[in-house]
Parts: sequence; structure tokens; C-alpha cells
Amino acid sequence: MSNAANLHKEPEAVASMFDGVAKRYDLLNDLFSLGRTKAWRRALTIIIDPKPGMKILDIAAGTGSSSRPLVDRGADVIALDFSTGMIASGKKRNPDLTFVQGDALHLPFPDQEFDVTTISFGLRNTQDPKAALAEAHRVTKTGGKIVIQEFSHPTNPIFRLIYMRYLMKALPTIAKKLASNPEAYIYLAESIQAWPNQKDLASLMEEAGWSKAAWQDLTLGIVAVHIGQR
Repeated sequence: MSNAANLHKEPEAVASMFDGVAKRYDLLNDLFSLGRTKAWRRALTIIIDPKPGMKILDIAAGTGSSSRPLVDRGADVIALDFSTGMIASGKKRNPDLTFVQGDALHLPFPDQEFDVTTISFGLRNTQDPKAALAEAHRVTKTGGKIVIQEFSHPTNPIFRLIYMRYLMKALPTIAKKLASNPEAYIYLAESIQAWPNQKDLASLMEEAGWSKAAWQDLTLGIVAVHIGQR
């Protein structure tokens, strides 16, 4: 049976897919992003500006790669993920991190619990991104913020055409040679192509209750970091 989700993004299918790729997910991400994931993570950390005593919820944290630099800067971080396989791999790699299994659409936390909520490359895998943004808004303190890192749309028209048509088509081919579950990476490529552009995601954030939605492009817009205020 194929262990891939589809663009309907049923939660169980998405969780099962990530369970299946958990052990090699971070390595393959580095390969597929042309080695830019660490640079993107550094940029995200600078924007979040974690400090001792700051309470941060890292949604769809996977193995904790996005949580690690926040904890290392002294913040109090909860790494939440829907996939038990991702959490199991994360606990082995980052045994000092606090992992919680949970759904981005139904966060298991009270209102206004966190100074910052953040989600890296996970919002597009939720079945209802607007609902996920609203849930993040609910658990963020007044005056707090959300910081979203996600694949986006390259800003240069020529590069965007090359990226979408060729790199995204090459991704599944590379995955078939490197991954035990290449269907998962076909889904990931399709989900990137179908994802809203920078402006449309900012509008979706504001519809979910966030104010002053803005973004910063990374690597010519392959990735964008969106910020919203509570």
C-alpha cells in the first residue's frame, strides 16, 4: 500500500506519510533544498529572536530541528507534531526537547499560553490552513506573534518558471533514488506547487485574526517567512 498523502490532506494519511519518512526526513530536506535549510533556520531564529523565559510553541516541529536553535537560545519551547514517528525520531536526536503529540487544528493548550507560535514547512500539510492559523492565534498571548516559514513562489518570473516546472518535476525523480517512500516526496512537490503565494498567505493570516501580516523572502522567494501580530 502506498504510504503517501494527497492534496486532500486527510490528517491520518499525512501522519502516516511522515511516520514513514521520519528517519531520513531531515537529510532529504537538506538535499532537496540545495543545502539551504540550515541558512533558512538561522534566518527564522533571528526573526523570532528567542530569549530566556520566552514561551514558544513550535507547531509541526517534526524531529525538533526547528526547535533546537530556539531552545539553545534559552527559550521555553514545546515541539508539537501530529506524527508519532517524527516525535520518536526527534526524541532520539534531541532527548532534552519537550515533545507533545497533537493536531495543529486542535491545539491541546489553553488560550493565550505562548509568546510566540511558529510553524516551519508544516502549514501547507494541514487540512485547513486557515483553521490552523486561527488555533495558533488562540493560544498566542495578546502582543505576541506568529512566525511561519514555508515554501513559497519565487519572485523572479523566469526563475519561478524554471523552479516550478523543472526543479519540482525533478524532486520525485531524485526521491525515487534516495527515499524509501518516494510517493511522499511527490506529494510534497505537488503541495508546494499548489500553495498560495506570499500575498495570498498574508491575506489568509489576516482572515484568521492576525494583524500586520508581512513577509520576508529567502533564496529568491523559494521560501518566505511570514510574521503576524496578535
